[in-house]
Amino acid sequence: MDGILIINKPAGITSHDVVWRARKILHDERTGHTGTLDPFATGVITVLVGRATRLAQFLDKDTKEYEAIVRFGFETTTGDRTGKPKSVPNPELQVIKEDVEDVLPEFQGEIEQMPPMFSAKKVKGKKLYELARKGIEIERKPVKVTIHEIEMSETEQKLDNTEVAIRVVCSAGTYIRVLAEDIGKKIGIGAHLAELNRTRSGVFELSKAITLEELKEIAAKNEVGKFLIPMNEAISHLPKTKLTGEQLEKTHHGNKLKYDGDDVKNGDFVRLVDENDDLVAVGAYDESDKSVQPKIVFI
Repeated sequence: MDGILIINKPAGITSHDVVWRARKILHDERTGHTGTLDPFATGVITVLVGRATRLAQFLDKDTKEYEAIVRFGFETTTGDRTGKPKSVPNPELQVIKEDVEDVLPEFQGEIEQMPPMFSAKKVKGKKLYELARKGIEIERKPVKVTIHEIEMSETEQKLDNTEVAIRVVCSAGTYIRVLAEDIGKKIGIGAHLAELNRTRSGVFELSKAITLEELKEIAAKNEVGKFLIPMNEAISHLPKTKLTGEQLEKTHHGNKLKYDGDDVKNGDFVRLVDENDDLVAVGAYDESDKSVQPKIVFI
């Protein structure tokens, strides 16, 4: 089996746990994912199955969309609800939602974020959270991320006077917990992330996701194929060219193909598909001789 599964991750397990369980259910060691979610978070995990694991590089930088609940009153040691409060919460605190709404536009566009110590980011080969668990804090450099959309949102959850719900569409690598803390700093009240649900990763939406329990049932019925997103569809954001019989043979041998598309620039990746629109390879465009060099070939 080759393709992409959209899994709805439950709270309380890691992204690695999701992949491990999917691997066991599918009996396929060639199973991976793009983009981790914190253990307390829920929502879309993109699971790559079989040969689709080779497409990770084209999917891990996709735009993400989140529904989050920000709780005001105090920051925590982790930036989310799993950490210890850094100060004593004020039981009489009430957040004026208009104040929060007023500062949200200041975060839209390209901004800088300081990677939190409790994150999977690596510095000198060490994951920051591994150091944080030992009580070690090291100097980090801010990273640039892009917030495409940010707004107050509705939620079915019952919120108290210290919480607001927001919807965020952002670039990969954005730390929503840092965003929550920074919003609190803007209005002068400590804040942390109380809930986080990823509703979209690139073109993969939560509405199309299945749970691990559903995957187990589907696998028992040998119906996983019905839920696998084809590899070609998964990278549909890349330009495409359909190959002739002779071109297919060349591609299988890794030979360059003539390509004179006006939709690409030097170094861009191009999908190479057969007459059935099945993905044959992904190649890189070379402007110097107007050709595509296959980089990943699926035989």
